[in-house]
Parts: sequence; structure tokens; C-alpha cells
Amino acid sequence: MSPTEIRINRARTKIVATVGPACRAPEKLAGLIVAGVDVFRLNMAHGSIESQQQVVEDIRRVSMDVGRPVGILVDLGGPKIRLGELHEDPKHCELGAEFCFIRGGKSNAARELTSNYELLVDELQPGDVVMLTDGTVGMQVMAKSADRVTCRVTAAGVIRSRQGINLPGVALSVPAMTEADWVHANWAARAEIDFVSLSFVRTPVEILELKDLLLSHSSSAMVVAKIEKREALDRLDDIVAASDAVMVARGDLGVEIDVAETAVAQKRIISVCQKFLKPVIVATQMLDSMHHSRRPTRAEVSDVSNAILDGADACMLSGETAIGEYSREAVEMMNRIMLATERLLHDAPTQPPPVAALAGVHPITAAVAYGAGRIASQLFAKLVVVATRSGATARVKSKQRDFIPTIGVSDSEKTLRKMCLFWGITPLPDAPMAAGPALRTHISNWGKHDGCLTPGDRVVFVTGSEVIPTAHNLVVVHEVE
Repeated sequence: MSPTEIRINRARTKIVATVGPACRAPEKLAGLIVAGVDVFRLNMAHGSIESQQQVVEDIRRVSMDVGRPVGILVDLGGPKIRLGELHEDPKHCELGAEFCFIRGGKSNAARELTSNYELLVDELQPGDVVMLTDGTVGMQVMAKSADRVTCRVTAAGVIRSRQGINLPGVALSVPAMTEADWVHANWAARAEIDFVSLSFVRTPVEILELKDLLLSHSSSAMVVAKIEKREALDRLDDIVAASDAVMVARGDLGVEIDVAETAVAQKRIISVCQKFLKPVIVATQMLDSMHHSRRPTRAEVSDVSNAILDGADACMLSGETAIGEYSREAVEMMNRIMLATERLLHDAPTQPPPVAALAGVHPITAAVAYGAGRIASQLFAKLVVVATRSGATARVKSKQRDFIPTIGVSDSEKTLRKMCLFWGITPLPDAPMAAGPALRTHISNWGKHDGCLTPGDRVVFVTGSEVIPTAHNLVVVHEVE
């Protein structure tokens, strides 16, 4: 399948898919790429480094075979607090019943609970809320002593060993990265992973620490901040500014804040990412029913559609592709929803010129990228081609949200894979990077061969003249001969 065929049949909003047993085989990975996956997510909470390394190698090989760059996102587990082994597993928590969190790793009674976080008993205080099982079971701290915390059940349900614990509003001293996260991040740098996401971000300093670690291994991986804590919402602008991309991690976010606020929080996060020109991924339960069904619910279709209308650059599938019965169908359905929704955006006004200081690019680059889109629109150009070494110019262009197909070219495979996350950008491998006749001839020949260009069509190129080494300062309009 050619890049042109893929572009015509695929949405501009990107698809992130989680790798798991249901799609782990190389032929399944290839099928998902053809169906529309742009970035594969590896959840480091599952599987060894050795097994994940094999997945990386398989994705890289399959990507070459299919002929399309594909990014890889390593999702660090973060300091996820979990229940220990229950004395009675599963255990029903009746409304009003009292349970106790105790120190240590062993429970000696049905209503005694332990956790993997040693300081939990110290840091919980009367009045604090404890949420279990993704928020379906709720408790409130009533009293505490030196070695135990007594809680009363406020929302009944069933709990099981090793399920997650959420503590909305509780100030925890747990570090942003666990020892396992440091090991996984070091491996990600050595494996030339494209994106590394940090869970439970609370401050921009945590993002900068991960960036420093990756840079110490000469890694250019983009750091993705997962917004899933109230503290992150309180410092949202600073965290987005420090990050390379952002994920709206609605699973834990919907437990850490009032679930009724989740949709509003999503819109706010996306809006801030637009201001700073940072890619944003919306994640969790987007097509959840497709674990076991070939068709999503109408509510799920609306959820994906609204994320796109909000301005999301990408939507993520988790269990739908990792363990679901219909992995490829889920990707195909998400692509169909995206295509249908994007028709509403076709005639919408383009985004205003970016504020270069917020975008993190040279002001000339920001202005030229915006101007190229406007020129292409006025000339009814068939393509915009952005030549970029780092991907920053393509990122600025993607946030303009126009519907003229945009091709990203680079002499760096890493940059091509990064562009897989940028809305509306199709990375094209093997194109010459140098500005001038070589690039224009290559694009003309490629476009005529693939059928997206005919003689007389106009193509707008965004490149640099090297007069300003750190900026793109050249727009060229080319007519195909």
C-alpha cells in the first residue's frame, strides 16, 4: 500500500494502539498498520524488557515491510499504588462497613488491607477519600493510629488483590518515577524509542528530570506528560510547556477528580495544548465495548468524535487492541469515526498564527509555516511539503488544522517516526532533504507515480535557505511539469 493510498483512506487524526497478546504477532501488527495505526504503545506495567525489546524489533521490521513509518510509545508505569494480597479474595465491601489499612505486606483478617506503598498509613488523614477498583468502591478515612487507618465504605462493591488505589486530594511523597521506571526509561533510550510517557505527573520538574535522563543517553525521544492527577490540572500550563506532548489519561483522572468534571477537564487540557502547539492524545475506554463486540456503542462513537472536535491530535486504544477480540476492527472503526468527524472541520477557519515563544520554535519558522498554509489555500495547491530535521516545523504546521495534504520529509528516521503523532502530517521516507530542484523533482515524480499529482498542479514547499541556520525561512511554490 502506497503512502498516498494510506493518506486518502485514513484520517488526519492519528491512532495510537496498545500492543498486547491479541495483536502481538507480526502479521497482526502489520494488519493494524494498514488499518490505520500510527503509533504503537508498549505498557511497561506488563512484560519484561526482553519481551518488549522483541516487540520493538518486530514493529520496526513490519513498518519497513509495509513501507510506512510508525512510532513507538513506551508508557512508564509510574508510582501506581495497589492493594496487597487480600485475606479473602475477592472481598465484598458493604456500605457502611469498616476496613483498616495496616502496615506490612500481609493481611491477617478479611477487613484488613495492605498496599505496595509503605508510607500509606503515615500519609492518610481523617477525612481523606480512598478510591478502589477504578473508583467503583469508595471509602473515607475515619480514624488513624500508629499502625493502622480505619476507613468506612461510602460506595459498595467488590475488591480484589493488587487492584489500584486512588487517593484524590491526598498529598503523597511518592516519587514520580519508581526504580522500575528508571530502568525502563534507560532501556527506552537505548532502544531508540520515539515517545516516553510519564504517569501521574504532578510538577514540570518531573518532566524535566525524565528529559535529562533521556538526553544523558543521547535520546531524542519526545516526553509525554500523562494528566491524571488534580495536582497536574493545578499546574497545567507549566506542565504542558515543559512537555513535548500530553496524554489525557481519563482512567485515573476520572477517579482523582469528580467523574462529572472529566469532559470539561479534557477540553481544558486540549485547549492548553493548542496554545503551546503540543500534540495531545485522548486515551482510555474510547471504544471499550469492542473488547467483545464488533460494533461500538453510540456513546463511544460520540466520545471519539467529540475528542476530535475538541482538537485532539490522536486517540488511543488500550485493551481494545491489547486483549480485545476485535483488534483490527477497533482500529478500522476508529478510523471511520475520525473520517466522518473531520468532514465537519473541513470548512472551519484555520488556527491563528502561533505565538513562537509558546510553540518553542524560531519566530520566523512559526510565521513561515503559517504563511505556507495560507498560500497553499489561496493557490488551491494539492500538497504542502515540509522539510524538517527535528520535526518542529511539521508540528507547527499540523496545529494549523488545514485540509491540504501535508507531507513531512526528513533525513532522520527518528524525525519521520515522531511526525506519526502530528495531526495531518504524512511522513514520507527516502525523500532528499536539501532544498532546491532535487526535492521538488522527487516529490513531483512520486506524486505523479502515485496519482496524487498531475501536470499543472501546485505544490508548496517549506524549507530553509541556510541564511538563518536555525529557522525555516523559505516558501517555494512549484508547478508540476
